[in-house]
Amino acid sequence: MIYTYKNEEYDLSKVTRLYPAAIVEVPGGDTAQVSLEWADMKKEKVTVAHYVLVFDFDPVGEVPVNRKELRCETQDELFAVMQEVNTYFKK
Repeated sequence: MIYTYKNEEYDLSKVTRLYPAAIVEVPGGDTAQVSLEWADMKKEKVTVAHYVLVFDFDPVGEVPVNRKELRCETQDELFAVMQEVNTYFKK
C-alpha cells in the first residue's frame, strides 16, 4: 500500500507507528515536536510552525530511527491527510 502526497511515497504496509504532531517554535530559533493536544492547550504561549504526520517503520519497542514526516501547513490539511491515509487501512 503506497500512499503518495506531494510527490513523496509512504509505504503504509511497513508502518509500525503513525501519529500526528505539531512542530512548535522554541527559544533560540529551534523547533520541537509536541502532541496536538499540548499545542492546543498552550496555543496562547507557543507558535505552531507547521504540523506533521509521522510514519515510523521500526519494530515496536525499538528506538525509532527509520521515520518519515509528512509536513502540513495547517491543522485542517493534516486532518484531511489523516482521513486519506485512513482509507488505505480500511481496504
